[in-house]
Amino acid sequence: MTIRNAAFAAGISLFALSTGAYSQTIPQANDAYYTTGKEELARRLGAAPRTGRAKNIILFVGDGMSVATVTASRILDGQKRGVDGESNSLAIDRFPYVGLTKTYSHNGQVSDSAPTASAMMSGVKLQNGVIGMNSSVKEKDCMAARGQEVMSLAAMAERAGLSTGVVSTAKITHATPAAVYSHTAYRDWEDESAMPAECKAAGVMDIAQQLVKWPHGDGLEVALGGGRQHFLPTDANDPEDDGRKGNRKDGQDLLKAWTDRYSNSGAVVWNKDQFDKIDIKNTKHLLGVFERSHMEYESDRAKDKGGEPSLADMASKAIDMLAQNERGFFLMVEGGRIDHAHHAGNAHRALEDTLAFDAAIKRAMEKVNLDETLIVVTADHSHTLTMSGYPKRGNPILGVVVDEKGEMSKGTDGKPYTTLAYTNGPGAIKDQARADLSNVDTKAPDFIQQALVPIESETHAGDDVAVYAVGPWAHLFQGTMEQNTVFHIMDHATKLTERHAAK
Repeated sequence: MTIRNAAFAAGISLFALSTGAYSQTIPQANDAYYTTGKEELARRLGAAPRTGRAKNIILFVGDGMSVATVTASRILDGQKRGVDGESNSLAIDRFPYVGLTKTYSHNGQVSDSAPTASAMMSGVKLQNGVIGMNSSVKEKDCMAARGQEVMSLAAMAERAGLSTGVVSTAKITHATPAAVYSHTAYRDWEDESAMPAECKAAGVMDIAQQLVKWPHGDGLEVALGGGRQHFLPTDANDPEDDGRKGNRKDGQDLLKAWTDRYSNSGAVVWNKDQFDKIDIKNTKHLLGVFERSHMEYESDRAKDKGGEPSLADMASKAIDMLAQNERGFFLMVEGGRIDHAHHAGNAHRALEDTLAFDAAIKRAMEKVNLDETLIVVTADHSHTLTMSGYPKRGNPILGVVVDEKGEMSKGTDGKPYTTLAYTNGPGAIKDQARADLSNVDTKAPDFIQQALVPIESETHAGDDVAVYAVGPWAHLFQGTMEQNTVFHIMDHATKLTERHAAK
């Protein structure tokens, strides 16, 4: 052995000895961050994958719930409860498996909810604006869409004898919930009044009709959300909004059609009192339409005239109803108004709706057996919300940036700025001058975050979104995956395509 090699070997031996001793006495061993990190490692090491068949699937979709939205909501939750927001944990933060999904559509670098929700429900990517079709169908081309339908996981579940449900704070006919049960070349064809004459003449059904007349199994057991206008004819008074009528020009009352279809076991409700009184033992098919359009934002729900159940209440009742089926169930739950608040440039309401969404997830986890229920939480797409500057630890997440020295941060224009902002949206600069926020309550519910590019409605973003999972085969939700792979993992957990093919 040469002198050089001998010295190298001696160095390795000394390093091994020193690190062995050092590991017992490292100076940070008693640091709180260090010990909590070790505890987290122990939890992860103790998490054994579940590989039995999933009897039940619950897919939670936070519409527009970007990673920045989750982070800001986590901090807000902690600050509202008087604890450290940065180290706080939401219910989804406790899920053992996390990955990322790529949200591009067949023809779009940035997608809308129609193809992204459909990708998760059917396993294929679609063109923007299209629901439940294959990738060849172009937006609004109803004639070319005939015969190009794809089958959703929910349809396969119904055919296998499982119960199915869909819950949303948006209109129940909106793009994400519609991906559960409908096929359409255009997401805005929620009732026939919006459809071209040639499409109606060809017998193409609008989304609301498809919900009520869904042909798989015995139809949806639960459908809860907003959107009454799409189910009522133009001569029908809305039960809550004085002077407002339905949208349907074909004269169909689809709420009556629901009760007619399920004459012995069906119910329609439109307010919280009716919802609370539902007897789940004697109600096998429940349709709830709690608003003429979308349901209220969580921040405004208590002021609703007719009263609305929370997303957690709706998800909880849906689970109670669906779980009566011993064969199992599929349920999609959407936090639909996270997206709408982002479009309005209103971070306050977006975060509050995210917390309501997380509360629904927590409630669901308390109600099911995770050895037989796969819960998947994700978003359909992102938004342009950003979290920036150098705010001190504990700085109000909806406030202006104050640094660790206690000094208010300002732009080159001498004006303060908020931690949360948007790349584009209605809060953009006007008249070449940014508003001075020095004496503005940026934490108020109606405050619109400042944005860079002026645009009436803030847009979606194209970055990856997180997917969280717990239950059978949840460990497959790791790394970066295509969004349509979400379907394939849920299907693998339930074997629904195999069961469908065997029939």
